[in-house]
Amino acid sequence: MDAKQTASSHRDGLTLKQVASQACKYIDIGAAALPGPLFSPDVQDYNGDDQLVDVASTIETHYSRTLRSEFNACVVEHHLKWTPLLAPTISPHGGTSTDKPDCKLGCYDFSQADSVVDWGIRNGIKVKGHVLVWHVTSPIHLLEQLPPDQVREEVKRHIFTVMGHYRGRIKVWDVVNEALSPDGELAENFFFKTLGASYIEDCFRWAHEADPSATLLYNDNKVERVGSAKAKGFYNLLDDLVSKGVPVHGCGMQAHWNAAGVGESQVPTPRQLKEQIRRLGNLGLTVNLSEMDVRVSQLENPEFRPMAQKQIYHDLVAAAVSEPACDGIWLWGFTDRHTWVTHFYYDDEPLILDEHYHRKQAYFGLREALVTLTPHGSIGGNTPLDSDLDVDGNQWGYPWKKESPSMMMSDGLMRDSDARPDWEVERAKSTTGGEEKEPPRPSVSDVSIDESLDEEDNPLEFKAPDTEIS
Repeated sequence: MDAKQTASSHRDGLTLKQVASQACKYIDIGAAALPGPLFSPDVQDYNGDDQLVDVASTIETHYSRTLRSEFNACVVEHHLKWTPLLAPTISPHGGTSTDKPDCKLGCYDFSQADSVVDWGIRNGIKVKGHVLVWHVTSPIHLLEQLPPDQVREEVKRHIFTVMGHYRGRIKVWDVVNEALSPDGELAENFFFKTLGASYIEDCFRWAHEADPSATLLYNDNKVERVGSAKAKGFYNLLDDLVSKGVPVHGCGMQAHWNAAGVGESQVPTPRQLKEQIRRLGNLGLTVNLSEMDVRVSQLENPEFRPMAQKQIYHDLVAAAVSEPACDGIWLWGFTDRHTWVTHFYYDDEPLILDEHYHRKQAYFGLREALVTLTPHGSIGGNTPLDSDLDVDGNQWGYPWKKESPSMMMSDGLMRDSDARPDWEVERAKSTTGGEEKEPPRPSVSDVSIDESLDEEDNPLEFKAPDTEIS
C-alpha cells in the first residue's frame, strides 16, 4: 500500500470537521442551517405514522446530528434577514392578520433565529450572521414610504438592534450583500437610489459601532472568476472601502456554481479562483467561499454529473484553501433533501449528501480538498493551480465543461452578451416555454412574513431574488 492509499485508509471514517481540525491553519467548514429540520423530524421518514413521528420528536434529528458532526460552523440560512425578522402584525382581535399578514418596522421576532444560534453555541459551533442589509429581503414596501433621512435612520436602527441582540453570540457578520450589478458597477437598488453609493460604507461603520469586536464581511455572487467584469468590480469596491478606512475585515464569494453554466455563469478554473483570492488577500482581507453548492442537472450527459460535481468540490476548494487569505468554506445546506435550488431553479442534487444523508462523491471530493492542508496531503493536491490545463494538456473541466460564449471588451474583461443574472434567464425560460423574455421583478412585499419563515416549505420566499438567493 503506497503513501496515498495509506493516508486515504487512515481518513476513511473522518468527518469534514475532523479533517479540518488537522489542517495547518484554522479553517471554517460551515453550512447554512434551517430551524425546521434542525428541530423537527422529517415526517416522510416515518411513512405518515404519527406515533413514530411523536417518538422521533423526542430525539435529535438526523439533520442536527449531521450538522453537528460534520461542521465546525453554521450560518442562519434565512431567518436573520431583515423582513423575516420582523414580527407579524397583530390584529385587534388577537393573532396575526388572516387576509394579508404584514410587519412593522422596529418590531422584531427573534425566536426562529435564536433557536439556530443557541443550538450552535450549545454544540460549540461558530455561528455567522447573514445578512444585515440586502435589498431583496429588506422591507422595501415599508421603507419606500419614508423620506431618505428616515430610511437612513431605519437602516442604522436595524443594524444596531440585530447586532445588539446577538452581541457576544455572533462574532462574524455579512453586513451588505449583493450590492453589485452584473457589469461590476454598483447596482441601482432601493438603497443606492435612496441613500446614494455611500450607504455601503455607512452600513459597515454602523456595524462596527454596534459591535466593535465583530468581524465584518461584504458578500456577493459571480465574483470568483478573475478576468470577469464583476470580479473586478468586487475587487474595486473592496479596495475603495479599505482605502477609505472603512471597517471591512473580509469578504465572501458565494460560489453558487452551475457545472453547465456559460459566460458569467461558468464555473471558474482553480487558477482563476486562486488569483482572485490572492489579490483580495493582498488588500489585507480574509476571503471565504460563503454559499457553495454545485448544480449539475443541466449537464446533458448524466454520466458527467457526479464527475463534474466531485471535481468542482475538490479542485476549487483545494485552490481556495491554498491561499493564506482563505479562512472558510461554507456550504448553502448539506443535504439534497433541504436545498433552495429545487424550489427556485429546478430539480437538482447540488450538495454533498443525498436526500438520505448518505455521502456522495462530492463529499469525498470536498474532504480530500481539506486534506491538502494536513500532514497527509500537499498544497493543492493534484489540482492545477497555475494553469488552466490539466496534466494531460486538456482544459480544466474536460470533458464536462462547456465552451463559454462571451464578449471581450476594450478593457480586456469578459462580459456576456446577455448581462442578466442567470436566475432571471432561467426563470424567463421556465415561464415562457423556453423562449427567453425578461420577466417582471416582483417585490419582496409580495411575500408575507408567515409564508417566508421556512425556505424548504415555502418557496414563495424566492420570488424576489436579485441574483442567487443568499
